[in-house]
Amino acid sequence: MPIPSRAALLDHLVRSRIAGNVATPRDNNLSHYRKLANGDRHYWLGLELGERWNDEQDVLAVMAERCGVNDDPAHRTGQDTIDPELTVAALDRMAARLAKAAEDGQRVLFATGHPGALLDLHSSTAAALRAAGCDVVRIPGGLTADEGYVVQFADVAVFGRGASLWHTHSPEPMNAILDRLDTPPDLVVADHGWAGRAAQRGIDALGYADCNDPALFLAEAEGTLQVAIPLDDNVPDPRHYEPLAGYLLDAAGLSAPGVPERGGVGSR
Repeated sequence: MPIPSRAALLDHLVRSRIAGNVATPRDNNLSHYRKLANGDRHYWLGLELGERWNDEQDVLAVMAERCGVNDDPAHRTGQDTIDPELTVAALDRMAARLAKAAEDGQRVLFATGHPGALLDLHSSTAAALRAAGCDVVRIPGGLTADEGYVVQFADVAVFGRGASLWHTHSPEPMNAILDRLDTPPDLVVADHGWAGRAAQRGIDALGYADCNDPALFLAEAEGTLQVAIPLDDNVPDPRHYEPLAGYLLDAAGLSAPGVPERGGVGSR
């Protein structure tokens, strides 16, 4: 796994469009901010936001501050952005929390609503924490939610239907897990409704979030979620997240299984 320098990671994030000029268009971002402000719970990602964020412009202001989208309300269509500096700063905050989990040997649960893109990122983090002495939580068998099933693949909880793993924003798969665990995890590392619902239920949570998923950034602003990491959560080639994982684990003082590849996009 490559371990880039900070400068090399910033360059990689922009070139891969994980940050910088991202694929998600401005009108899609604003549509999601408006729907969240209007009370559409699909966009609350398992959080209880009440009427605290019922103004689209307030949501936009937080997203500009914490994600790096364009802060001009008159910019309605076309290109939007994620600030790569904010991505790396959030990774540093996430690394500090992972280091604490490793130091204390905590129980950590991993989950993703983006199994096609983020599964390896979560799985490599889980492997590194296990190697450092953490207990990576195994979910109970036979869990169901949203007319599908909740299973664990490569240490990461995912949602599926039929023979396929599905993209989901729903908090119900996380509810299914937490309702059946005898003891809640000390930390959840996730995204979408998996992260939002864990945080809402009082569990320390770290969540990756795209620029059209404002709820996790609002939760971080309110102190419900510990860290929201801004990035495009579905770039076409999942291997583009490998330098990000290498930087994160190195910053946390963790090692991925095997010998890391130094160089590539830059040595740390």
